[in-house]
Amino acid sequence: MPAKPRLRRGVRLTFDKTRDTHVLLFPEGVLVPNATAAAVLELCDGASDVADIASRLGSRFAGVRAQDVADVLARLEGRRVVEWT
Repeated sequence: MPAKPRLRRGVRLTFDKTRDTHVLLFPEGVLVPNATAAAVLELCDGASDVADIASRLGSRFAGVRAQDVADVLARLEGRRVVEWT
């Protein structure tokens, strides 16, 4: 069974109206993800794997590849905001 990403405990993705962008809030601080990362993070529900996320993004954006989604998630895992179930 493929691993499924989710936000780590204590991490929350929200839209900051003042900054007019998504922000990722976590105990160590705040991260302002780019639009691509925010779109991926919105789908990190612990139930969808990388292929599912890529497919769902592919219905909204052209040229989405599962490897690109995996790369974004790897960077976010490195920042300790995403974990795998």
